[in-house]
Amino acid sequence: MMVDLEYMKRIRLVTKPLGQQFVAACILHTNYRIFADVDIRIENVERIPLDENVIFAMNHTDRFNYWPFQYKMWHMKCFPYTTVWVKGKYYGNAVLAKGLDLCNLIPVPSMGYLIEEFYKKKFKRRLDRNVYRDVKDVVDGMYDGVSAWPKAAADALHEMGENFVDFVRDYYDMVMERVAELSRIALYEKDLNLIIFPEGTRGTKLGEGKTGLAQLALHTGKKIIPVGCNNSDAVYTGSLPFAKSGWITYRVGEPLSLDNQLKEFKIEEPFTLFSKESQQKYKRQFEQVTDIVMESINRLLDEKYRRA
Repeated sequence: MMVDLEYMKRIRLVTKPLGQQFVAACILHTNYRIFADVDIRIENVERIPLDENVIFAMNHTDRFNYWPFQYKMWHMKCFPYTTVWVKGKYYGNAVLAKGLDLCNLIPVPSMGYLIEEFYKKKFKRRLDRNVYRDVKDVVDGMYDGVSAWPKAAADALHEMGENFVDFVRDYYDMVMERVAELSRIALYEKDLNLIIFPEGTRGTKLGEGKTGLAQLALHTGKKIIPVGCNNSDAVYTGSLPFAKSGWITYRVGEPLSLDNQLKEFKIEEPFTLFSKESQQKYKRQFEQVTDIVMESINRLLDEKYRRA
């Protein structure tokens, strides 16, 4: 199962996702209350607005650390449902992909994911990891001309087709246009809050943030709510979605908006979300907003999760 453009076009977000309701009521409630004892706390929950949709920025300690957060807010019954940006690779299994769709998630296929999936689709095998890294660097424009390409990458790209580099770049742009569209639909039309992990990958220590969240916030004008997730990795210790007994604390930071901390980075003219042009033109604003978001999350974390 590949998350391609056609798959992205079929995704339909809903205001009250049945998948999330089922997972919360039948799976998580049973896990947290019967088979284990999981104490979930949200500190400073009053900082989450009730009258508008927002973007949650959360650190990503384990595969499932947004589940207890969603469950707790579902149990409180006063907050909108959420959607979450998730990696395209989690949709590899058709049954799991259907479940993720029912849970109202937004897949965000990376450039690397598309390269690997197109290669696997054509040759029925995975691209060698060492070759993949060189191919990714070529597609990212890290080499000055074709003559500088590493031989293994040049051979792999030749196998993929004469224009594959331009094709996959353009294809990625179209996929991200759909991610942008779904994100706007969530925030403006479906009364959903959006959870984003700005690191883009999991890690115990808070890592560097990527600028996608900042771009979305500056484009939509929606508030960013920093959330520090603590101890979820001690409750979800493996790759299976079963929690052990323990506690999880989410600390909610002060909302970041274009009316306060982000005011100086406001972009007055319309821009195309996630486009190369806007990322070049507003690189400073995107990076500085990202730095503010990451520092806000960092202050909400216990010592073991903070940046070194």
